Amino acid sequence: MKTEAAILWEPGQPWSVEEIELDPPKAGEVLVEMVASGMCHSDDHAVTGDLPAITPLIGGHEGAGIVLEVGEGVASVAPGDHVVFSFVPACGQCPSCADGHSNLCDNGAALLVGAQLDGTSRHHARGQDIWTMVCLGTFGRHTVVNEMSCVKIDNDIPLELACLVGCGVTTGWGSSVYAAEVRPGDNVAVIGVGGIGAAAVQGARLAGARNIFAIDPVEFKREQATKFGATHTIASIGEAFELIQQVTWGRMCDKIICAMGIGEGSQIGPIMSLTAKRGRVVVTNIHPASEGSIDISLCDLTLMEKQLVGTIFGSANPRSDIPRLMHLYRDGQLDLAGMVTREYALEDINQGFEDMKAGRNIRGVIRYK
Repeated sequence: MKTEAAILWEPGQPWSVEEIELDPPKAGEVLVEMVASGMCHSDDHAVTGDLPAITPLIGGHEGAGIVLEVGEGVASVAPGDHVVFSFVPACGQCPSCADGHSNLCDNGAALLVGAQLDGTSRHHARGQDIWTMVCLGTFGRHTVVNEMSCVKIDNDIPLELACLVGCGVTTGWGSSVYAAEVRPGDNVAVIGVGGIGAAAVQGARLAGARNIFAIDPVEFKREQATKFGATHTIASIGEAFELIQQVTWGRMCDKIICAMGIGEGSQIGPIMSLTAKRGRVVVTNIHPASEGSIDISLCDLTLMEKQLVGTIFGSANPRSDIPRLMHLYRDGQLDLAGMVTREYALEDINQGFEDMKAGRNIRGVIRYK
């Protein structure tokens, strides 16, 4: 079939919206008509080169849509089903999946290659194969994905909001609830209040945090953070020390979630200074792939038992946590609508990313229908 998608032909270039040829799904695959796609910073990392990616590439990995056709052997979804994509295709059988950590499924090794899991492509343009962001390519009106990437949800949940749970919301919420293990009464700081940070604030609130410090240089984002549950807002890491020290009576933060657009190794030391004894810093955001060192006092780790940990997908299990978050949304405990600042047509994708980088959006969403 012919459809339309946004392609990154080479790093550093803008997204090019053009016609593509899409093959039907093969065994174990699903054809999906997209309804909406979130515009995550990770897609821009492919443009800047901070995240290695093979081009030409159809971007997008935070999407939701309606199943049109399934390939041989597909059993978990059927035509007409509403699905959210998990950006990690979870097989349920590898050691990580079997151990309850499907965010670390062995299929993750294929994500930056961009091909289908069998090593071939279903997307074509200008007479050549086109790869897809983490085997999804949600910046297209239609896409073919593996069944393992599809999580079925109830049909009454708005897909233009549900798409956020495919990456940013689950990643941020899980960073607080799972990776940081926020507990009732904890003092928590969230650094960066974009799509991931806003969800991390909500996760900390739902987990019972006493004080939630939202740190972001953009005034608009600080204002939005209070709507999601932040109790205090600060413009910079440097300014945060005195306020956190005062509010916590010198204890500092039990948990810190790093959710900046792009991390810098030189920031880790100052971030550790905001952390309490036995406190935990969770690095959720991407650091440049070329960065090989950080600035940190290792005495913080030994003498004060501070912890520095990483997480992908918020250490969540997509097949259980995506439906869980949908229930929280339905029950009014998770604000998804408030996270969508603007909707864009596919043709306006480059403007959407400019707005993201300028700090004008918590999350921009491409709306297809």
